[in-house]
Amino acid sequence: MEAFYIILLVGTVLVLSAALSSLLAFRFGAPLLLVFLSIGLLAGVDGLGIQFENYSFTFMLGSLALAIVLFDSGFMTPAHSFRIAAAPALTLASAGVLLTAGIFAIAASFFLGFSFVEGLLLGSIVASTDAAAVFFLLRIGGINIRDRVRSTLEVESGTNDPMAIFLTIALSELVATGQGFSGLDFRFLMLFIEQMGLGLIFGLFGGMMIVWVLNRFTSDRGLAPIFVLTLALLVFAFTGVMGGSGFLAVYVAGIYSGNRRMFAKQQIVRFNEGLTWLAQIIMFLVLGLLATPSQFPAILLPAIGLALFLMFVARPVAVWLSLLPYDFTQQETGFVAWVGLRGAVSILLAIMPILSGVESGSVFFNTTFIIVLASLLVQGWTIRPVAERLGLIIPPRMGAVDKVELDLPGKATHELISYRVMKDSPILSGERIPRWAMPSLVIRDGRSMRYQYAGRLKEGDQVYLFVAPSYTKLLDRLFASRVPVEEDDAEFFGAFAISPTRPARELDAAYGPGLLSANEQNMTVGDLMTSRLGGRAEYADRIRFGSIVLIVRELDEHDEIRSLGISLEPVEPATNLPIFINMREIAHRIRDLLRKYRGKPVPGKSGATPPEGPASAA
Repeated sequence: MEAFYIILLVGTVLVLSAALSSLLAFRFGAPLLLVFLSIGLLAGVDGLGIQFENYSFTFMLGSLALAIVLFDSGFMTPAHSFRIAAAPALTLASAGVLLTAGIFAIAASFFLGFSFVEGLLLGSIVASTDAAAVFFLLRIGGINIRDRVRSTLEVESGTNDPMAIFLTIALSELVATGQGFSGLDFRFLMLFIEQMGLGLIFGLFGGMMIVWVLNRFTSDRGLAPIFVLTLALLVFAFTGVMGGSGFLAVYVAGIYSGNRRMFAKQQIVRFNEGLTWLAQIIMFLVLGLLATPSQFPAILLPAIGLALFLMFVARPVAVWLSLLPYDFTQQETGFVAWVGLRGAVSILLAIMPILSGVESGSVFFNTTFIIVLASLLVQGWTIRPVAERLGLIIPPRMGAVDKVELDLPGKATHELISYRVMKDSPILSGERIPRWAMPSLVIRDGRSMRYQYAGRLKEGDQVYLFVAPSYTKLLDRLFASRVPVEEDDAEFFGAFAISPTRPARELDAAYGPGLLSANEQNMTVGDLMTSRLGGRAEYADRIRFGSIVLIVRELDEHDEIRSLGISLEPVEPATNLPIFINMREIAHRIRDLLRKYRGKPVPGKSGATPPEGPASAA
């Protein structure tokens, strides 16, 4: 019992230290994984002297924690974000991982003297990005970028782990048995199809099961999060037993259940958030305890060289080739390439060569640990400056909003929402609550009163309204605080506005001509913009049109374009090298070169001026 109390005391002190240190991470923008790993290293064998070498236990504990993190990541991913980012994100999660591992293997063979198969194994270990680090820096770090880019990064970080795990396990077996590539046969392909297919199928059915159980068999809000957690782990374990990828299954189950109406959903979200923090802290601390920093100097220089190669060569080239068919700008592709944070998953996978009996297993583990630390130090602290340098930070549509969504019993067609009236919000400036919203109660200075008798709303009032779910975004704007417009923000949306209802042929006449097809000539400017964006426009979306850039300034409640901006300044390339450009840009450059070769004027290069009349009106 005395030993138990000592272990419990040390463990709780470490967890508490990590939790308290996260406050510093929030303040200075440091990646939390780096903070947690550092505490584990300081408490380990070369620090405070805690001896911990149980690789099997660490792998099982880390897998369990990763399953919890992935479920929460999927649960918090809106269906809309998954739809707009599914194609590029899944390409990165499959082809991108393979390309990264293959390119990295060449450098690993050079720096460490590995065979190509061993280099490919190390490349597979470090090929996946860390979901926890990406979600923290993008969602909590306040980096406001284009929705499609952010969603692509988040979905990629949640879906690339199964591919990396499969490759690592398969290649560890080949290296440990000494078979090399001669051991590769058709069964590995079938095993991959089986794991991914079963993971997807059981994940969908698991998500349906979670929603069905929560909406029919729970009546206590305190038990609802426990049901969700145990059912999610049931999906993870059952899929693994059946030969599928439990990590893919639990992520898919999270996406499905998180986008359905569920009993006590707000309590589930809060519980999952706290549990995910705890899972991350424990996983990172244990991985930090497992490392032996005194062994790092022997491979420090090669490992740093590999880390730089991964950051500046392998990941960028793999991302560019994977996103080549998609309409990402140079700046956006460059940013996706830079946000390739390595983290706990890579360190966890680095345990596999040791468990598989690979002769140089410790080299894999120590090299991976140094690569992860270098990635977090360099990339983790520079994500926001890089986003600003590339011009990807978009002005927020509104300021802070204090909102609580309350569950209604049964299959209610309305939601009960509570807003706190923020300083300088539009509702304080005379804006009225729309007729389709039904305000019922106001709490002011601790006293409740009916909305009809509350008079004019005041700052700090708590207002309760019944509203249809699809209209909550409009109310957010009414109760949000005012956002100061910076000078750079004003320039972001272009020199002037253009009505989206104007004929697109007028735009072609001014900034073309000849850039539109016969069908596009009959469209409005807004329809043209939506069409070239793949059927759905987002706030701050941009497309190049000749020598100008069209920018989405505002959307209405139906996500239709309300206002467009025109920037007369061409978007500067992210790099002078012909990298990160997409297929559309390649075709555009080839067409300009052919026109120049034939002596024809390049569209938009003849000093065109903005169209006169209503088209240039806001």
